[in-house]
Amino acid sequence: MGVKTHVVSLGDYRRKTLGGAQKLPPDYFSIGEKSPETLALRKKVSDGCENIIWEFFEGGGQVVIYDANNGLRKNRQALAEKFDKLGIHVIMLESICDNKEIIETNIRNVKISSPDYRGWDQDQAVEDYYGRIRLREQAYETIEETEWPYIRIFNVGEKIMVNKIRGYLQSRVVFFLMNIHNRFRMIYFARSGQSLIEHSYKADSDLSPAGWEYSERLKESVLERRAKSLEQRGYDPKERRLVIWTSTRRRAHHTAWPFLTSAGESSPRVKVIEKPQMCEINPGVWDGLTPDQARKFYPEEWARFVKDPYAFRAPRAESYHDLSVRLEPILIELEREKEDLLIIGHSSVIRCLLAYLIGLPASEIPAIEVARGDLLEVVPTSYGVHSQAFHFWDGPGRRVDAADGEVELGHLSNRDENNFYENYAEDTKGKKITPSDLATHRNGVEQTVVAET
Repeated sequence: MGVKTHVVSLGDYRRKTLGGAQKLPPDYFSIGEKSPETLALRKKVSDGCENIIWEFFEGGGQVVIYDANNGLRKNRQALAEKFDKLGIHVIMLESICDNKEIIETNIRNVKISSPDYRGWDQDQAVEDYYGRIRLREQAYETIEETEWPYIRIFNVGEKIMVNKIRGYLQSRVVFFLMNIHNRFRMIYFARSGQSLIEHSYKADSDLSPAGWEYSERLKESVLERRAKSLEQRGYDPKERRLVIWTSTRRRAHHTAWPFLTSAGESSPRVKVIEKPQMCEINPGVWDGLTPDQARKFYPEEWARFVKDPYAFRAPRAESYHDLSVRLEPILIELEREKEDLLIIGHSSVIRCLLAYLIGLPASEIPAIEVARGDLLEVVPTSYGVHSQAFHFWDGPGRRVDAADGEVELGHLSNRDENNFYENYAEDTKGKKITPSDLATHRNGVEQTVVAET
């Protein structure tokens, strides 16, 4: 949305500064009197986090999400007063859960996968975290103070209670929290097939013969890969529905047609939904131009484009920032969707959605390379995402990095220079971020990226 936001996690900072839980004093997580050493360590961590927050605001930041367990009323009050005096609006966010099944699942799937428990026996880690919960319950004071805005979430969204929430941005925070969940699902991304007229935004052309062949191969790859991934995790693919999102452009929703013609008991339940917000970025007057033509006819605009391809808007076009704002409802739907999801889209749209899920800075969105013929698998987790890339297509319409028409992968490069605004990373030889690079972009959170051929 263009709001400068930063997440500060006290737990992550503590692990980075002091090490894992096994390196801490025995009374670090206990309730009651603490040793001078423990008090000094805890103050060092909290002061370090607050310094990061102040530096972010002083540098022009607008929103900080401070992830820390402020379970005592006096601690919350002191923290809120400190920031409020400097004109920073404070919202308390509390998550309450008394559903034993949710708690057990959360501990096993989330908490013991944190760096605190790396190398621990799973059952011992679960028991240790239950011990932390029991200690916290003895002294925890729930949010009842009404002088500050607060949001209370019960059992991961069963009920939400709000107090003194005012203004657009605060309301959007509540709306976002009403739509998130922690249910396991898999998300796949793939480009639409080659169309008859590739380089024209205005021409809503149908798939080429190679595009139809690509769509069949995509269906086979998705169903095969999804079944394998689900079975490895103990799920039956036949019992889960696959939802497919496409744009309203012909080449996008026609790429999904083979999924609707699947037959037989082994075929999954499939639902295809067309979403107009997922149409590709509008290139404006640059529609159909090659980079050389755009540089020649629009030299000033070209210089601005190369300097900042995310914020630049060609005449009568969209910038990537415009596209990101347009996709905000799609991001909310993405968070709310509980079924396995396949997004068949245009490269510009996939870039924005991937950057959101993986945590890339907005400025790097135009540099993400999304090649036709690659299937990206993303599994959201509480400490980042696990992402994998699978190559399944080498036919016409796939972009390859072959210089000056060299033969690569057994065929000529199908680079379409007339569509460079949509395919910045592929067509201007600018900075590129490939699927294998995405593992390094999660603020230190581990990811898995595997390329298979």
